[in-house]
Amino acid sequence: MKTDDLISLLATGAAPVAANAVGRRFAVALSCGVPVAVLLMAATFGIRADLFQATGQWIFWLKLAFAGGLALAGLIATERLARPGVRLGTVWVALVAPVLVLWLVAATVLLAAAPAQRADLILGDTWKTCAFNIALISLPLFAATFWAMKGLAPTRPVLAGASAGLLAGALGTLVYALHCPESGAPFVAIWYVLGIAMPTLAGVLLGPRVLRW
Repeated sequence: MKTDDLISLLATGAAPVAANAVGRRFAVALSCGVPVAVLLMAATFGIRADLFQATGQWIFWLKLAFAGGLALAGLIATERLARPGVRLGTVWVALVAPVLVLWLVAATVLLAAAPAQRADLILGDTWKTCAFNIALISLPLFAATFWAMKGLAPTRPVLAGASAGLLAGALGTLVYALHCPESGAPFVAIWYVLGIAMPTLAGVLLGPRVLRW
């Protein structure tokens, strides 16, 4: 069989991909994953009782801005990596910027604090569990982002898995912030970042196994 004949045979019955198929698939995945994550958080940890009062604190909005900005950048990166041959481009800047800004704020707070207060600002009351709680809340989101990615055409499974895990971790952090009572920027800069790093690393490890096609 000639090459042209083989190509024609393989292309028989092929239909064009629907417009915005990638975006729609992720929309379906996240519309399922986010509510499950919220329910898991509410059932496991509960929404903080003083949530209304917390909205008057700048640290509450810093948590949301950090997690939301990272989630948005992670979504853009994940959608790009779901397409063969598409480069990340300047998305790297958007992925790194929220972490750097958070660390800068945390460093400023630590330098301004008395030496005796610094340990409390870093450890808070929940440092032993915070990162693991975020990873737990991220599980349904991790499954959803991997489902979305698996049905597309990622050609760099390690990066694709990492971005899917990061997106899940950032969204899980956004949900977890509705429970977290911690009010120290240094705490957020360490343990929130570690909580997001856990599903990101899981994505790195699972990407080559799950996303290969």
